[in-house]
Amino acid sequence: MRKLPPLRSLQAFEAAARLGSFKAAAVELNVTPTAISHQIRLLEETCGHGLFQRHPRPLVLTSAGARLYPALRNGFDALVSAVALVAQPPLRVTSPNAFASRWLVPRLPEWRDRYPDIPLEIIGTDAIVDLRSGDADVAIRYARTMPAGFVAQEICRDAFFPVCSPALLAKDGRAIERASDLLRFPLIHFDWMNRDPQAPTWQQWLATAGMIDPGLTVTEKAWALSFREELHAIDAVVAGQGIAICSDVVVSQELKCGTLVKAHPLSLPGYGFYVVSMSHHPRQAVIEAFAVWAAQQSIRLQLVETEAQRRQGAAAFRPHRTDSG
Repeated sequence: MRKLPPLRSLQAFEAAARLGSFKAAAVELNVTPTAISHQIRLLEETCGHGLFQRHPRPLVLTSAGARLYPALRNGFDALVSAVALVAQPPLRVTSPNAFASRWLVPRLPEWRDRYPDIPLEIIGTDAIVDLRSGDADVAIRYARTMPAGFVAQEICRDAFFPVCSPALLAKDGRAIERASDLLRFPLIHFDWMNRDPQAPTWQQWLATAGMIDPGLTVTEKAWALSFREELHAIDAVVAGQGIAICSDVVVSQELKCGTLVKAHPLSLPGYGFYVVSMSHHPRQAVIEAFAVWAAQQSIRLQLVETEAQRRQGAAAFRPHRTDSG
């Protein structure tokens, strides 16, 4: 069992040492200067050393007081931080795995810079977390239309393009002039857990591309890699193992820095990303701040994407007369 001096004595000493005055410490702790002096004398008796040189003024720590003060200051600061964390628990945000990993997590430093007192707990999962159960405060939902029965705000909407590593194109050495040229490369597929028949998959993209490229003939050999998880498919694309149909929002960081490029300009419409919460949530103001912040990040992303398209164009694709381009 720890044997500690009375907490009031420790508190009185820390306040007096920090403020350099018994009177100022008394005001902060809402007691009299006499009470502060009494508590400090009790602490000095416990320690067996004087802690202040009381004359001449101003108040000066003794060598013993100078050793004790930093430990108490740091200890009280840690207590204040712990209590603040309990009083302000993390905002629990559930998000699809790929969006959390590729979009949300890289932007968390910007959230911390703007809201240093509001920690986030990110719950990456492709399962639908029931907000009514209280397992999360806010969800980022990925859907074609705004989720009903909640407070919801769309922060962005994506499109799906064939993307690949520029190293893959360089290794092949031949230009991609039409949609059928993509079939020279392994096509990477990942499972759509929502079973949407209109999901932007390779089947949908090739069917659309076939209308502008009569030479497009799909064979079984084109289907080289298949993954259950979207993140694994993206990892394979980044590693140069093939071409995948990916969300331009989810892989925005990779497109921005050139780790991935769009292999063809033909796109398929995607879905909306929505910040969703229960109505009358006790932390509605914090949730609204998060939604506004996320929307601002998306607007910034759109501006960067527009500028990148203006500067680079479709670097990996030269239009062919049979393609609409």
